[in-house]
Amino acid sequence: MSVDSGALPGVDVPALRRYFAEWIPQCRGPLDLSLIAGGRSNLTYLVTDGHSRWVLRRPPLGPLTPTAHDMGREHRVVAALGAGGVPVARAVAYCPDPGVIGAPFSIMSYVDGRVLRDGDEAAALPAGDARRCAEALIDALALLHAVDPASVGLGDLGRPVGYLARQVRRWYGQWSRVATRELPTLDELHRRLARSTPPESGASIVHGDYRMDNVILDHAEVGTILAIVDWEMAALGDPLADLGLTLVYWDPVCAPVLGVRHAPTANPGFPTGAWLAARYAERSGRDVSALAFYQALGYLKLAVIAEGIHARHLAGQTVGAGYDAVGSAVPALVRAGLDTLTARRGRP
Repeated sequence: MSVDSGALPGVDVPALRRYFAEWIPQCRGPLDLSLIAGGRSNLTYLVTDGHSRWVLRRPPLGPLTPTAHDMGREHRVVAALGAGGVPVARAVAYCPDPGVIGAPFSIMSYVDGRVLRDGDEAAALPAGDARRCAEALIDALALLHAVDPASVGLGDLGRPVGYLARQVRRWYGQWSRVATRELPTLDELHRRLARSTPPESGASIVHGDYRMDNVILDHAEVGTILAIVDWEMAALGDPLADLGLTLVYWDPVCAPVLGVRHAPTANPGFPTGAWLAARYAERSGRDVSALAFYQALGYLKLAVIAEGIHARHLAGQTVGAGYDAVGSAVPALVRAGLDTLTARRGRP
């Protein structure tokens, strides 16, 4: 859906056109914009002048939790990793001035590939292709975690020492800012995570929201990842936190948060979470014996993210459809985290 000036939620289109004319040398004509995805995380738009295509990302509408939706961080990480062998889009520009379109925003190159956003698309894959997607997903994660942060200029991206304890505190603190209800089970999950926090397994660049629909696949070969996207929560920290959250997304309990049919359970060719963990251990050489903690932390994190989406929806600050069920996922995610810690779910 291309739009005329002023018609697109979240963007002052005339102001953006002026910005492109001044700051993007490749721009050769009037811009058309369309919304790619909106509301659950950052708002993402396709921008074209009829010759070139770019992707613009800005924070969602409404109040934001601290440290989330950091466009400057995303731009910096994408620019650095592009020189480090990790598949990413090309970083084009970052505008920190909220006065231009209403919020800080980043611009990157458009990557022409395939994204498995829902189970209907996943179900249409041959079983062998589904398995290759999973293999590529895990192999790219291990590749990311093998990058020396200092070698790509990201040695100061964060403080890896104490990362896990800070994550437990941070996401519980975020809950107090976005909660629309009391949820004693979430309080209990936080207490149990705080009591059982293990020593860090290591330090690397962590993506922060690693899942199947945050990678762009090659149209011709779905076992090839062209770009990993959505880097606004990247940090230096324990790499197993990424793996734990990936396994949370492998669980259909997360489907209401994504608002689509759950992809990994839609095709029998996708391997189990246990298989993903084993492949990661093989590719990375890391010990994953304490993975239950990391997965439970992932359930806490996604529950808080979902509650924030639910709060924005109640306030009328989401863009797009499919938000009615997001809030219902929060108690289920918390329960899954508690069950993971007590090993009652019987699967990673």
